[in-house]
Amino acid sequence: MQPDDEELDLIQRSGVVLRVGKLSLSAGTGSYRVKASMARVATALGIERHEAHVTLTEITTTSHRGRSFRTEVAEVRSVGVNTDRLAELEWLAQRVEARDGWTVDEVTAEVDAIATKPPLYPVPLNALWAALACAAFAFLNNAGPVEIVGAFVGAGLGQALRRVLLHRGLNQFGVTMLAASLSSLSYLGFVQVLHLLGVVGGVHEAGYVAAALFLVPGFPLVTGSLDMARLDFSAGVARLTWALMIFISAAFAVWGISVIVGLSPDPPQPLPLDAGTLAALRLLASAVGVLGFALMFNSPWRMATTAALIAAVPNTLRISAVQLAHWPPQAAAACAALLVGLLAAWIAPRLNVPRITVYVPAVTIMVPGVPAYRAVYYLSNGDITQAMTYGVSAALIVAALAIGLAVARMLTDREWGYEH
Repeated sequence: MQPDDEELDLIQRSGVVLRVGKLSLSAGTGSYRVKASMARVATALGIERHEAHVTLTEITTTSHRGRSFRTEVAEVRSVGVNTDRLAELEWLAQRVEARDGWTVDEVTAEVDAIATKPPLYPVPLNALWAALACAAFAFLNNAGPVEIVGAFVGAGLGQALRRVLLHRGLNQFGVTMLAASLSSLSYLGFVQVLHLLGVVGGVHEAGYVAAALFLVPGFPLVTGSLDMARLDFSAGVARLTWALMIFISAAFAVWGISVIVGLSPDPPQPLPLDAGTLAALRLLASAVGVLGFALMFNSPWRMATTAALIAAVPNTLRISAVQLAHWPPQAAAACAALLVGLLAAWIAPRLNVPRITVYVPAVTIMVPGVPAYRAVYYLSNGDITQAMTYGVSAALIVAALAIGLAVARMLTDREWGYEH
């Protein structure tokens, strides 16, 4: 039986809506934003009711119009993080809501332009952003000048390799292990060259973990946790599992290098700086680190700068609360994430950027990558007590970050504060 004109029209409209969902999902956003993007475009195209079920890699939708309905299933195999695409999709939704009479062809042309837009930064610049982020991350973890420069070198080379291989379609977990190995080896090679040249002495190997911190899956950890807060367990559990597998791939590669070379990720000694200087440098490092992560996520400069400014003070206060006021790390993380979420709720709408593109990079700098790597190291070496200590601490901090952001959304977004 051939579909009539009304059914063919619904097929076209629902197909465009599904493409919007696939683009959103492939850009790394949470399932609640994928559903919201599709619903807004569906309404603008005259679809009376649109329902969707979203997981990490699959979307099932049903579109209703009159007596007709259409159910479609799509799979998205390439999942990454692209905040520029998320912003473009948000602006598309705003445009279709602001004007009546959009045709399917017009929306299709807009979606085609978003889908074919190239990355904002070429490989060398993308690697530079990762290098800046990891160098700042190293300083925030008490690294000295040699460790900071080494982390910069290792992270830059590792991210360049990851970017090239992922764009060629290689398996994400294998690419993660290769990038982690290259970043750690590059760091160790840099330090060894300095030793051979007589530039530095002493032990500087403790910072090799910082060179691989660009692989910490902060974006899926946060978005997956927020999906869980929305009671979307199928998407949240899948996203958190994916993030955990990415992290384990990186951590075991770093552990393998440490076993071969004979190193352990011991915490470096606190920097010998006065409190005022240390706070100022932490403020700067927090801003630079978030800026680097945001640009690595393909954020435009305005969006990345906003995220950096929002994160600088909360992250500095978080570190000070733990080290000076002796707060539990998870309590400090929850308060810092809450402050980031409230600032993002106030600033993002005024700049017309999606809130998620601002607050997720802002809290990525707070994700406990170093303790998590140490947990895998000690677990692999059979030291269960140390592994549990670092692992539980890292898990509690990640949960606290998600709680802080979720509470901020509940306080500032009616859709989060009430069940519909």
